[in-house]
Amino acid sequence: MNRMLGYLKGYERESVLAPLFKMLEATFDLFVPLVMADIVNVGIAAHDLHYILVRCGLLLLLAFIGLTCSLTAQYFSAKAAVGYSTALRHALFAHIQSLSFSEMDTLGTSTLITRMTSDVNQVQSGLNLFLRLFLRSPFVVLGAMVMAFTVNARAAMIFVVTIPLLSVVVFGVMVITRPLYKTVQTRLDRVLGLTRENLTGARVVRAFDKEQTEVNRFEDANALLTKMQLHVGHISALMNPLTYVIINLAIVALLYVGSVQIHVGDMASGDVIALVNYMNQILVELVKLANLIVQVSKALACAGRVQAVLDTKPGMQFPQEVPGEVPAEKQNDAVRFDHVGLTYAGAGAPSLTDISFTAEKGQTIGVIGGTGSGKSSLVSLIPRFYDATEGSVEIFGHPVQNYPREELRGKVSVVMQKAQLFGGTIRSNLLWGNQNASDADLWAALETAQAAEFVHSKPLGLDEPVEQGGRNLSGGQKQRLTIARALVSKPEILILDDSASALDYATDAALRKALAALPGSMTVFIVSQRAASLQHADQILVLDDGHLVGLGTHAELLASCPVYEEIYASQFKKGDARQ
Repeated sequence: MNRMLGYLKGYERESVLAPLFKMLEATFDLFVPLVMADIVNVGIAAHDLHYILVRCGLLLLLAFIGLTCSLTAQYFSAKAAVGYSTALRHALFAHIQSLSFSEMDTLGTSTLITRMTSDVNQVQSGLNLFLRLFLRSPFVVLGAMVMAFTVNARAAMIFVVTIPLLSVVVFGVMVITRPLYKTVQTRLDRVLGLTRENLTGARVVRAFDKEQTEVNRFEDANALLTKMQLHVGHISALMNPLTYVIINLAIVALLYVGSVQIHVGDMASGDVIALVNYMNQILVELVKLANLIVQVSKALACAGRVQAVLDTKPGMQFPQEVPGEVPAEKQNDAVRFDHVGLTYAGAGAPSLTDISFTAEKGQTIGVIGGTGSGKSSLVSLIPRFYDATEGSVEIFGHPVQNYPREELRGKVSVVMQKAQLFGGTIRSNLLWGNQNASDADLWAALETAQAAEFVHSKPLGLDEPVEQGGRNLSGGQKQRLTIARALVSKPEILILDDSASALDYATDAALRKALAALPGSMTVFIVSQRAASLQHADQILVLDDGHLVGLGTHAELLASCPVYEEIYASQFKKGDARQ
């Protein structure tokens, strides 16, 4: 938590002034009962209208000063809370961006969204209330008790008994509810996760007529969340009635003691009014304190969840210096895998086992295998999305761990399995590859990616709007644009991770031909389920259950690799005709 307080930097003045102005307001409030007592004891008792009017004017002045202090405190507390949450949200988002795929997989997308939004908002609200009330409420409670002693010491003993009882109730509820609020937020994560899953997979749900099943799943998760919220709410709701009962009993005791004191002449009637007013002030402040404690309990629970993300250390560290000279024997190497293995965090078995091969500069490498054979896992090690758990991965003669992040990602461009575009325009999406690319560079990349024709057909061309996720484009158009985006950066290694699956065979063939015709010595990795897409590759890696079971050209593998032969036979009849 100490680390989280660091995000208040720059708002120290507001964090001090807000409670100070609240205490100043409370100080003026504590004088109000004494003025009321004077009006009754002196003005009304002596029928002195002038005295009463002067004291009423004093009450109005105290109210005006108190209001001014309150508004000033509200301004400073709001400024500090909003500034704090802004800094915290920025830091949290930046930290999430620094996490590797392993940490992202472990934490989960839905809980990260909840912590970025709901949890940070709860922390902001809690801090706002805390700055305004954490000193004011205790100050008024203790100040009222002290002022009561100045009025009548015997009657003030009731305050000495009442305040500890109220403290037990208030802090007892806080201790009980704080861990429960953590459970509430965890169940909110579950509801958010189901919502996100259903919205992103709405077409699949409807295609399989699973609407009612998904509704039932959501209702079960929502019911658990509601049940826990009600449980916490019931406990928190006990605070107000219990405090009212204690306060009202204390007022009854005050009236009784006051009546006896008035009867024997030790107290004036105005003093009883002042004591009751002080007791009512304590009631009001404890109600505020109760609400503060409920909100702060939520905020602390949420702050703990945010802190847990901030405490998650990135699994990868990137050096700052570019690696030195390449050994002579590796001058022509683009990618080298040396007995590489990969086991995902929390997985029971390795996804890759003992993978060794070398890809030279300018070569085209095909990667093929059945579903779940580890194709995407293999290519994700090259740009260092994951670190190999065994062996070593090298690019251009150096281990991938020796490259700074920008240097590594500048050399390797990846087109993911799922085509992901961002809201904006075609131009803005392509410029992700290189912010300084010219229109000529963009059109050249589009030509190579076989996307220039459909972009030309758009009314605005490169400035054609793209909706979030590319909803206004077809699957093939999205894939071609993501390939063009990768080409704009002019990488030395290009990885196409099953990124042409939505393309027809003619477009796929034209794409491969255009890639082969590019100048320079770019190394291309093509992950595909289609044997036809890979048969002209310089090397083909055949994976089966995480093992490299075949390595060679198309002709060599047909003669020596049963797995590749089976894949090829399933896609071709004799005479190379399509099934």
